[in-house]
Amino acid sequence: MSMLKVETRHAVHPAQAKAMGTAELRAHFLASDMFREGEIRLIYTHYDRFIVGGAVPAGGTLVLDKVEETKTPSLLDRREMGIVNIGDTGTVSIASESWELQHGDVLYIGAGAGAVTFSGAGRFYITSCPAHRSCPNRLITKADSKEVKLGASETSNKRTINQFIHPLVMESCQLVLGYTELEDGSVWNTIPSHIHDRRMEAYLYFGMEPKSRVLHLMGEPHETRHLFIGNEEGAISPPWSIHSGAGIGSYTFIWAMAGDNIDYTDMDFIQPEDLL
Repeated sequence: MSMLKVETRHAVHPAQAKAMGTAELRAHFLASDMFREGEIRLIYTHYDRFIVGGAVPAGGTLVLDKVEETKTPSLLDRREMGIVNIGDTGTVSIASESWELQHGDVLYIGAGAGAVTFSGAGRFYITSCPAHRSCPNRLITKADSKEVKLGASETSNKRTINQFIHPLVMESCQLVLGYTELEDGSVWNTIPSHIHDRRMEAYLYFGMEPKSRVLHLMGEPHETRHLFIGNEEGAISPPWSIHSGAGIGSYTFIWAMAGDNIDYTDMDFIQPEDLL
């Protein structure tokens, strides 16, 4: 069996999404089954050609190089990559450099880096998007990230946003990435909801109990839909879709974006009273 599996997701028009039932919504927008021991599993989307996936070397070694869907000799020939370790300590290497990633560390790899090797006990969440120039590789620890505290206990959305691959922290071509941690007793992760028509976004929820779920809200502001999402599952969010959610118990979610710009504030807020 091949250690690499790639699934392609085509873009969906909002008019098409209105008519979808639960199974269709999950087939198009839920990112699941990405973390299998001894495998690299990727989802190649047609939203800004964004890729999400997982690599679980399980004490061995996995190499990510040629991906047929990109039609380039190596995946990173014309792409950049952001990697988050959501497991135990592991190592990521390219030909000229090697980094040890602790739980919660983020690694940025610029275009043209060549093959990427994963080893150790890490559970590596992979994001990648096209890049028209190469930026310096960088390991960003949580201490290096830009911390933003938002929300309040009385509105059940007290949370800390850690910005990693972000203009205030480091240089990238078009990839923006970070993660948000909910405080005890808070459940809502992004309030008010928002859309950003110039950028797609992908979420990964982790740090959840096996029986817990996040109710992930999506869809047009006046035509909302939802996905129930479990631990180490995510959502692919088109530019026309809101993205908010409420979870059971503690959880963290990784957000990653690509599109026309790297302006984190380029979004249109939708207040709760305006959602239907």
